[in-house]
Amino acid sequence: MLIYNTLTRQKEYFKPIHEGHVGMYVCGPTVYGDAHLGHARPAITFDLLFRYLQFLGYKVRYVRNITDVGHLEHDADQGEDKIAKKARLEQLEPMEVVQFYTNRYHHDMEALNVLPPSIEPHASGHIIEQIAFVQRILDHGYAYVANGSVYMDVEKFAKDFPYGKLSGRNLQDIVTETRELDGQEEKKHSYDFALWKKAAPEHIMHWPSPWSEGFPGWHMECSTMGTKYLGEEFDIHGGGMDLMFPHHEAEIAQSCAALGHDSVHYWMHNNMITIAGKKMGKSYNNFITLEQFFKGEHPLLTKPFSPMTIRFFILMAHYRSTVDFSSEALEAAEKGFNRLQETFARLQKLQPDNKTSNEIEDIKSLRSKCQEAMDDDLNSPIVLQALFDSARVINTIHDKKASISSEDLEELKKTWKDFAIDILGLRLDNDDMSTDNAQSAAKQQAYNGAVDLLLDIRLDAKRNKDWATSDKIRNNLTALGFQIKDTKDGYEWSL
Repeated sequence: MLIYNTLTRQKEYFKPIHEGHVGMYVCGPTVYGDAHLGHARPAITFDLLFRYLQFLGYKVRYVRNITDVGHLEHDADQGEDKIAKKARLEQLEPMEVVQFYTNRYHHDMEALNVLPPSIEPHASGHIIEQIAFVQRILDHGYAYVANGSVYMDVEKFAKDFPYGKLSGRNLQDIVTETRELDGQEEKKHSYDFALWKKAAPEHIMHWPSPWSEGFPGWHMECSTMGTKYLGEEFDIHGGGMDLMFPHHEAEIAQSCAALGHDSVHYWMHNNMITIAGKKMGKSYNNFITLEQFFKGEHPLLTKPFSPMTIRFFILMAHYRSTVDFSSEALEAAEKGFNRLQETFARLQKLQPDNKTSNEIEDIKSLRSKCQEAMDDDLNSPIVLQALFDSARVINTIHDKKASISSEDLEELKKTWKDFAIDILGLRLDNDDMSTDNAQSAAKQQAYNGAVDLLLDIRLDAKRNKDWATSDKIRNNLTALGFQIKDTKDGYEWSL
């Protein structure tokens, strides 16, 4: 399996540290607001990787953190931690804000069919470990204390270790790009970053430490929790490309300073989702929440879009390519996903024959095409194209223009299940769960049953030569947007 290693800027054959086992850490959400489409992309990207590694037979420990303290991308006006600010404005405990949005994030991920990670640690639950990690960096001489805060001495670190190797930045570039944040006057250099921050009196999230009553720097949680749950060296670290600098660059520096060596063997980054060429995100005020997608409640949306349409839309592009959002692009994805669903439903109805017709291409080639695509850095668009190409074979057999043996039919069904359902994570059984899963399933079942009932009545009317009733049912359903196809064995319908 080839994966693109951001650190080396090339595809590499994946070789885990421990045979048969994979340690994977992915930066999860900062829970101070609802998840948006930009959050969905890394979740689905690394869910795809998680699923495929398991499919290959690896035992995977997948750690995805929850950032609920110490996020130092301050609001420009107040310089407050975003969760603390939300709690102050809404007169809540900070952990109420965290729990509320964590629950909503999980709800959205379940709707998108994103598997839960093996471990989901919270930054606030690992303060003691973060303090100990900071102390190790201090003991090794790569950090300093200033007025109760602890800062990484980047210049001193850069003399002993390569700094900027992930993002390709040098210290001069960083000086130019550094923003003015709280505590700049305390630092030796503007590019030094906080490992521990002394809390202001009004700051409502703080803990005791040897240096001050305060809170950990944003970058510290991932170095600490990655080491705690995956060891001092682990296989894969993932996240969005926007985290490459400063977050992941800072992680590398912290881990090297504390441990004396790199922790991560393969760095993987998904690219951005954009709107009109600009990154989608809360800081740009151009994001659309997943709930708004599911309900169609946003000016840029022409209609509601189901969770599986969103997942399909993201999988249509390679994870390292930029995806530009538009409602029209989602409508096209919806049509594509519906075609995939219809093909899957047709596949389930195929009946085997004694042998496979000569004109049917080798059924086993579909599996090899899908696996080759996944082995080439998770190339999900090629997998989808191979599945769509196989629709021609399925339709030919369905229309009685060719036959398929029992063995080949089972292989075809298994390939679709393995790659479309188990690996790509698409729900193809017309049970595309919205955020209210159980209620949605019950409604969908009742809806399908009602349409089938009407078409069964129409079928009886045709047998009895009651053409008036038969035509009325067909015409009324067609006017409502249904497509009805009479078949040798009965009928097929879609909306």
